[in-house]
Amino acid sequence: MRRFEFHRTLMGVPFAAAFYAPDEASANKAIEAAWARIEHLNSLMSDYDSASELMRLCRDSRPGQPIRVSPELFRVLSKSVEVSEFSDGAFDVSVGPLVKLWRRARRQKELPDPKLLQEARELVDFRNIRLYCQTCSVELLKPGMKLDLGGIAVGYAADEAIRVLKQHGLTRAPIDGSGDIVVSDPPPGATGWRIGIASVREPEAAPQHFATLANCSISTSGDAYQFVELGGQRYSHIVDPKTGLGLTERCSVTIIAPDGITADALATVVSVLGPERGLKLIDSRPCAAALFATLAGDRLDTRQSARWKTIIGDFGPSAGTR
Repeated sequence: MRRFEFHRTLMGVPFAAAFYAPDEASANKAIEAAWARIEHLNSLMSDYDSASELMRLCRDSRPGQPIRVSPELFRVLSKSVEVSEFSDGAFDVSVGPLVKLWRRARRQKELPDPKLLQEARELVDFRNIRLYCQTCSVELLKPGMKLDLGGIAVGYAADEAIRVLKQHGLTRAPIDGSGDIVVSDPPPGATGWRIGIASVREPEAAPQHFATLANCSISTSGDAYQFVELGGQRYSHIVDPKTGLGLTERCSVTIIAPDGITADALATVVSVLGPERGLKLIDSRPCAAALFATLAGDRLDTRQSARWKTIIGDFGPSAGTR
């Protein structure tokens, strides 16, 4: 078996794959099928493409008029609502109107108009999403609602890419979608894949800490690359659905969970909740672990959930300059 590596930009982010295959032809066939699966999911779930299934749902759904959707979109929306419920709305896929305002703010380098923010906040409430399992249909109860799957779709796509590789007989692989990483069986002669955990202080530097993982997912979320500075304040691309504002704390959250869809969503949840409430929630969930790192000036504070320490060990000093 030979090791192969592939890279491609999909869903607007860089994807990377590494796996063992008997020959180049088998490797190319498998990775092209995996990439095609991700491209198909993007055609369903993109909020940048007005022709995507997600955008058609937002455009066409009316109270009393459920819209039938694909099983894939229904799966992701069902998981989204589940996460919204147990996080008390810290994760909310109806956050689309707020995300749109903050994207414009980053382009125009000015804070969103307070009146527009308030109008957008009034459209955000996951409880206005109705899911009908028997017909695979979705109903949006409030006109003007916009769904945004940016905090969950890439993790699901990585899950699906791993599934496709397994269908091609390739069971030893990691798929990395811009920090949302899903791994299958370990490489030959190893107990798992060695995954670097980027520093919130120097995200481009070589990782100093690693996790060795197999058959699970690890996802990191933070403001290292996507943020805007307005009026002397730094705002993350992650929006708190309740306040309508981009997060202002410099932080990085890493989640380990059984699959990518869960890890991706939980990384957003914990970022929004903060270290105290976020880690408490993680400790209440089965099979999940979290690392929360915050940076204030030169002071780096790292905190771990209880399960993180059993999987990875102690990450380092709980607080201080490092």
